[in-house]
Amino acid sequence: MESVALLVILVIALSLFFDFTNGFHDTANAMATPIATGALKPKVAVGIAAGLNLVGAFLSTEVSKTISHGIINEDVITPTEFLPVIFAGLIGAITWNMLTWLLGLPSSSSHALFGGLIGATIVGVGVMAINFGTVISKIILPAVISPLTAGIIAFAATRLAYALTRRADSKADGRDGFRFGQIFTSSLVALAHGTNDAQKTMGVITLTLIMAGWQSPDQTSPYTWVIFACAFTIALGTYMGGWRIIRTLGKGLTDVKPAQGFSAETATAATILSSSALGFALSTTQVASGSVIGSGLGRRGAKVRWGMVGRITVGWVLTLPAAGAVGAIAAVMVHLFGGWGILIDAVVAVILIVAMFVRSNRNAVTAANAMSEVAESGRAVKVKRNPPPTRRQRRLEAAAEEARRAEEAAKAARAEAAAPDAGKDPVSSVSNNRDEKGGDRA
Repeated sequence: MESVALLVILVIALSLFFDFTNGFHDTANAMATPIATGALKPKVAVGIAAGLNLVGAFLSTEVSKTISHGIINEDVITPTEFLPVIFAGLIGAITWNMLTWLLGLPSSSSHALFGGLIGATIVGVGVMAINFGTVISKIILPAVISPLTAGIIAFAATRLAYALTRRADSKADGRDGFRFGQIFTSSLVALAHGTNDAQKTMGVITLTLIMAGWQSPDQTSPYTWVIFACAFTIALGTYMGGWRIIRTLGKGLTDVKPAQGFSAETATAATILSSSALGFALSTTQVASGSVIGSGLGRRGAKVRWGMVGRITVGWVLTLPAAGAVGAIAAVMVHLFGGWGILIDAVVAVILIVAMFVRSNRNAVTAANAMSEVAESGRAVKVKRNPPPTRRQRRLEAAAEEARRAEEAAKAARAEAAAPDAGKDPVSSVSNNRDEKGGDRA
């Protein structure tokens, strides 16, 4: 019994650490764009995101129920065999989160968690313990549909934004007002992030308590202390900034105009809030990226680099199986060595995390230099420095050219009327005059 209690405490601590990494890993989804466009200062932006993540974590528990009462078939598992599996799955998720953070790669923390849990469960218990119906309906399908949905909404919103502000086409800063709008929309994305991502850790802890017999399986909602712990932890992680990924999204994936940023953030918030209400555990990173691509397609003159989009998509596809593989390896260690395997996993995980943190200090990215240079990932949406004129601009230029030609023609006509003989040959005129005089003499 003491060993079970110790393992439960260890799993809860590891879950909260994953929640922390989720916070600084996904801060960029909400705040990279307003930081890049100058709508918010870096530290102010992450402070707002942290506060709204905290608030959002209390608004819904539907995603938590999906994790605790959906993915895993608790009826075919005993607590003594599944608690180590949850531990191994968290090892896989945290390792992938830290690696992608070191690389500045905007991957999905959600899919890292799902992959780690699924891989560890298959190795530690068996395939029959996975509820594949729930995995497909509430994880796989949202992962495919949500970026497309957000992209379509962002495309339409961008077109509408530019159509309503056509009078600003000829002004270089005519749409700077959208920067003020970004303060609201980016805050809404941060709030939506709290309603979705914080719930996933709540679900893991609730599942752990149920398997340990510390919570009734009939109680689908997490305990109040679990909600508070997860909310404050993800808020703390968000406040830490995650500047590497902010640099990638702000100077790479989301290097867009303020009107585009406003539209993309609106689409992201709408998609995440709708999915949270339905209990879909989607990836906020994928939604945010899909919105940016949609806004790039919606603005005339903006160019989407599909090669970069393809590489980011490959990263999304690899997240779930990669985290699953690490979780499976950790589960194998537990299966082979029991309690010693848990200790080995913990020691190896600590060594890897410390090594990646030390490695990150060699080229540290902070609030001071996050936007000082373009991230190595390049730009997925590239805006031309001299974009082609819009249709309205072309119509105005054609009208101005027609008016100019009409004015020139009118001037020529007036000049011709004032001097009718100006174009005649002087010699011919003199000869004609002499002939006329000679004729008179005759």
